[in-house]
Amino acid sequence: MSEPDEIYEKLIEKIRSYHPSDNLEMVERAYQLAKKAHESQFRKSGEPYIIHPLAVACNLADLELDIESIVAGILHDVVEDTDYTLEDIERLFNKEIALLVDGVTKLGKIQYASQNRQLQKEEIQAENYRKMFLAMAQDIRVVLIKLADRLHNMQTLKYMKPQKQKEIAEETLSIYAPIANRLGICKIKVDLEDLSLRYIQPEVYYDLAHQIASKRKERVQYINHIVDQIKAKVEEAGIEAVIEGRPKHFFSIYKKIVNKNKTLDQIYDLFAVRAIVKTVKDCYGVLGIIHEMYTPIPGRFKDYIAMPKPNMYRSLHTTLMGEEGTPFEMQIRTEEMHRTAEYGIAAHWKYKEGKTDKGVKDRSEEKLTWLREILEWQRDMSDNREFMSALKGDLDVYADQVYVFTPKGELLTLPQGSTPIDFAYQIHSGVGNKMVGAKVNGKIVTIDYVLKNGDRVEILTQGNAKGPSRDWLNIVKSAQARNKINQWFRKQYKDEDILRGKELLEIAAKQRGYNLSYLTDSAVVDVICKRYGMKAWSGICAAIGYGTMKERQIIQKLIDETLKVKKELVPPTIVEVHSENTPVPRPHRHSSGIVVKGVGDIAVRFSKCCGPLPGDDIIGYITRGRGVSIHRADCVNILNMPPEEKERLIEATWQEGKEAMIKRTYVTEIQITCLDRLGIIVDISKILSDMKLPVKSLNAKTTKSNAIFNVKVEISDIYQLEELIRKIEAVRDVLEIIRVNS
Repeated sequence: MSEPDEIYEKLIEKIRSYHPSDNLEMVERAYQLAKKAHESQFRKSGEPYIIHPLAVACNLADLELDIESIVAGILHDVVEDTDYTLEDIERLFNKEIALLVDGVTKLGKIQYASQNRQLQKEEIQAENYRKMFLAMAQDIRVVLIKLADRLHNMQTLKYMKPQKQKEIAEETLSIYAPIANRLGICKIKVDLEDLSLRYIQPEVYYDLAHQIASKRKERVQYINHIVDQIKAKVEEAGIEAVIEGRPKHFFSIYKKIVNKNKTLDQIYDLFAVRAIVKTVKDCYGVLGIIHEMYTPIPGRFKDYIAMPKPNMYRSLHTTLMGEEGTPFEMQIRTEEMHRTAEYGIAAHWKYKEGKTDKGVKDRSEEKLTWLREILEWQRDMSDNREFMSALKGDLDVYADQVYVFTPKGELLTLPQGSTPIDFAYQIHSGVGNKMVGAKVNGKIVTIDYVLKNGDRVEILTQGNAKGPSRDWLNIVKSAQARNKINQWFRKQYKDEDILRGKELLEIAAKQRGYNLSYLTDSAVVDVICKRYGMKAWSGICAAIGYGTMKERQIIQKLIDETLKVKKELVPPTIVEVHSENTPVPRPHRHSSGIVVKGVGDIAVRFSKCCGPLPGDDIIGYITRGRGVSIHRADCVNILNMPPEEKERLIEATWQEGKEAMIKRTYVTEIQITCLDRLGIIVDISKILSDMKLPVKSLNAKTTKSNAIFNVKVEISDIYQLEELIRKIEAVRDVLEIIRVNS
């Protein structure tokens, strides 16, 4: 039996351990299809690719998910990496599985033609997370499959290059582990965190592992002794319970060492015991027994049964002083609470003859209020950096909560450090916008008062209140309150923001050599609006005017889309017609295609330091005896020129009118960094050949893993260069393209 077949047999065993039906024919068909589709593909480890989707399916079976999820896990890469289509999946299986596969496929990366690679990376990451939350709203199983996929990728990360290992681990720790936490899936969360730590800080990870292993035998003996004592007392009280020791995962220990500046021996819950009982009454019964047996440490008791965490986690936590002065943590929960703690939202996919219990699923989704909040405020955050910052804050695994009450006794959960403003916006945006003050426990407090557990909060409002102050944005702690305040300001000053946004766009367009009207055809605008989730162009302008979106970023997208629609870019400023009533001076023209203001017959040459092209903003420099040297306006030599030399700068522009249409070419150089793979130079050369661009020189060098090509080509203008860069960026394994300054 081959290794994939062995893994498949293990998968079937896992499914049968919890699934009530013996009919797993659909799983078998999915395996055979995926095995055939991925037949010629291999992972970086050298293993057959089919092992990966099988491992993903096994991770999903560990969560005891439904058959549809298992099948989608097996097929999750088929549409993206093979010739099979979604229509094939729907025809061969069913629509539900096709939708799950489509959802996972859409979480893949999208490409942009941005020349700024760091910005591109942030945009891709932000776009993926936006799509992830939209996928959650449609069917949360899509994200469960994605988490299972990421877990196996982390488990096999050792086959990647060190830099890639660190990048993937950091992304996992900042987003995927927190999402698993907010979904309550402890089984996946702890594995993702520990694996991330191994690759982000390997020395710390292995040192910690060594320290824990060195005293493992003593710790096991100690914890087993405590377990035996508690078992005896609980049985004596007639309570049916499973008492067991539990290991503390490395990342949790590491965070406590770092955040609380403690040594390993000072971590209270390094020794941990868990009691799983039948009823909530039994939970409190066991709590009373162990508090009689051991001395509880003050301030270390938490009742997550009465006040559950936002991710549905419920349990009693208490820290006790054991024998010989060694503290240990005790967790007490029912079987249902334990299942929810381990599987989170996945615990709610039950079976009725192999079918998902929709009623249970719907009830569980009611608890995902944080997801609905994210879906609400992400629509108003067009700027990716703002979105990512708010998202990471909202997903913060280690953010503590504060529990406060409304005047009617309703319990609200807020982030630690929240103020009455956060409380007001948690109730409703209308309450926050009309807030003029607050009372806590019957006494007037300032709006920046930090709420404490058990506080009873009353918000004072006025119908004619002027609304929130911008200063509130520096006071609030929750992403929800911050977003609702921003929404109010956007609505209040929308008209002003739209006008300001249009002005900024017009300026940015002119800097690139365009009239804005040329770049805003209805077809192009529709694409841009859809890309940023806006209903109308006015929304884009308002976001720019408000400052949550960058005008240069939008102009670049407009240029890219205009190129696709119009096939070529002709900057309208070249054919701009002056009013007949406006006297137009006759500047001096040169065969170079440059117009130099106020200068007679003088030589004009192009600087080699920055290689200006038609379409670039340019400026002239009067040299000593060599005429006028033309530079790009952003040339580093111009920007760093001594003040006394700046007197030699003179206005220069590109020639307009019919004479501008004379075909001229200019030599420019680009540097292409790519993975060193066989055939990549052929791919790049084909693009140069198809565009009929004469190559003046081509130099290549290699590093440990990359190839770097410096190519000098004859280009007619900046727009042709942008088209060349866009096409080369689309070549597989191209990492970066920059325009070279000599």
